Amino acid sequence: MRRNWAVIFLLVSLIALTGPIPARAQEGQGLLLFSDYPARVAELGETVTFNLTLRLTASTPQTVYLDVQGLPEGWEATFRGGGNVVRAVFVEPGKDATVSLRVVVPENAPGDTYRWTVVARGEGSSAQFPLEVTVAAKLPPRLSLSVDLPTLRGSATTTFRYDANLKNEGDEETTVNLQASAPQGFLVSFRYIGQEVTSLPVGANESKRISIEARPYAQIPAGTYPIEVVALGGESEARVSLVAEVTGQPDLIIRTPDERLSTQVYTGRETPVQLVVQNNGSAPALNVELSASAPSGWSVRFEPERVLEIPVGQRVEITMHVKPADKAVAGDYMLTVRARPQDGGYESADFRITVLTSTLWGVVGILLIAVAVAVVGWAVMRFGRR
Repeated sequence: MRRNWAVIFLLVSLIALTGPIPARAQEGQGLLLFSDYPARVAELGETVTFNLTLRLTASTPQTVYLDVQGLPEGWEATFRGGGNVVRAVFVEPGKDATVSLRVVVPENAPGDTYRWTVVARGEGSSAQFPLEVTVAAKLPPRLSLSVDLPTLRGSATTTFRYDANLKNEGDEETTVNLQASAPQGFLVSFRYIGQEVTSLPVGANESKRISIEARPYAQIPAGTYPIEVVALGGESEARVSLVAEVTGQPDLIIRTPDERLSTQVYTGRETPVQLVVQNNGSAPALNVELSASAPSGWSVRFEPERVLEIPVGQRVEITMHVKPADKAVAGDYMLTVRARPQDGGYESADFRITVLTSTLWGVVGILLIAVAVAVVGWAVMRFGRR
């Protein structure tokens, strides 16, 4: 039984001796070498600096030469002291000497833990100290694209604006190209901080707010239109589907039955003018209100003043009553007629109105002239003989 316990004790001792030994100050033949932070974490391409301390336990000062053993292939290491690259350090008894070891991590190093040993050799003394760097592998650029409201509704004159969030979920900066696939009749653009862009840089783990604007042409028919947006950054891409619901819109045209935009009226007299309002849009025009801008002192009224509905492709006849000012001078004047539907912008047409004086006043003028001539002739005949 005692023999079994002895065997077990021997096995446990062997396991303890062969297990991992943590980095500690290494001393050999009167020389001590150590670093306060012997294990570091770094990223690809980073320069890692280890501060090393040399301490001499012997009584004789000496020059200690430094070297690195087991450095991974492709890595670079240099010893620096006093701002210069060095190969050796002078160490005095009872006085610590310091030197830094700069290690450059390669850009293509796989994520792993790398170990090597710093060796210090003096005059009859030497020491070693293990160092290690754990390389945290960077995530490649990975894009995500999300939209607050992917479905919007508007008319054919609406600019559909989608607020989107573009994020780079990787650990490397990338330039993102923005593309859109839209149905015929749409023009899609991208804006960032008020500026129109086609690409923009996005840093590691950075998010940027962009605006996606889709403008339909005015004559596009009502319907539902899908829009596909793609963000490309290196080998990564993100997609989002948008929908633009275009509602119908009336399109009014104002004219006369003979398509002439001119007419004649008389001073002080109300003259009826026949108009035609036609809807060439993609939706009925509802509650169409008629109005006019005329010269000062004029009066304009419509029969009817409001049209309840003008169906698509249909027209209605309107009578416009125009009365110039009583003292209007004969000549040409401009009069603007407007038709405004309930849901939509107004349409207008400019008419040239020619004002004529009444023929009655002409007859009166002729009679007055004749009377004046007659009076003068009678006066000459009667008083001329005297």
